[in-house]
Amino acid sequence: MKTILIVALLAVTAWVTMGAVAPVSAAKLTVVDAEGITSTNTDVLQGVLAEPVYSALSENEKAGLIYMREEEKLAHDVYVTLYAKWGLPLFSNIANSEATHMSAIKVLLDRYGIADPAAGNGVGEFTNPTLQGLYDQLVAQGSKSLADALKLGAAIEEIDILDLQTRLAQTGNANIQLVYRNLMKGSENHLRAFTSTLQRQTGETYVPQYLDQNSFNSIAGSSTERGGRRWGNS
Repeated sequence: MKTILIVALLAVTAWVTMGAVAPVSAAKLTVVDAEGITSTNTDVLQGVLAEPVYSALSENEKAGLIYMREEEKLAHDVYVTLYAKWGLPLFSNIANSEATHMSAIKVLLDRYGIADPAAGNGVGEFTNPTLQGLYDQLVAQGSKSLADALKLGAAIEEIDILDLQTRLAQTGNANIQLVYRNLMKGSENHLRAFTSTLQRQTGETYVPQYLDQNSFNSIAGSSTERGGRRWGNS
């Protein structure tokens, strides 16, 4: 069944293989501001997700949700810390957006009965030991200079894009695809925001650290995304 959700700033087209997507109108699932900062309305998300849930998730799908929950927290926590260090509003604004991305993943964890790895953890605290070590490393790197902090923000968004692409390839679940694709839109918008701010603040042109040059150029050369993510694994 295919349902088209038309909203003021977002049009999401979802092919549903495990349930029926409940129609929602006159609401915003994803909100994009003038800077490209992209937030998710989790109340709307609850209404859009396929209902009822017909199929259990694979171990890869579960692991993906658990990891992405803490990876979104990593971005949030690093940006909160860098805002405290440098006072640049961009870090605070994107941190607030990342909090909604964390919440979007939490909606899926709750829906499929998966324990939340971020429960009870404060800023800079992670269940995943790799992400814990990475947080400390990233904060140290971003504390060197404002230019380093902006480059770090862009690098985090590159990593997020690549990880979301990997997780998308591991699932055919329409609910998970819906969330991951809109989070990817957010990461692409935030990558543009960090790189353009770096250019304005320092005159420096950002060089991609994780994406290949063609993929980066495609994102950087595109306008801020305000519509829904396309479907497929491109």
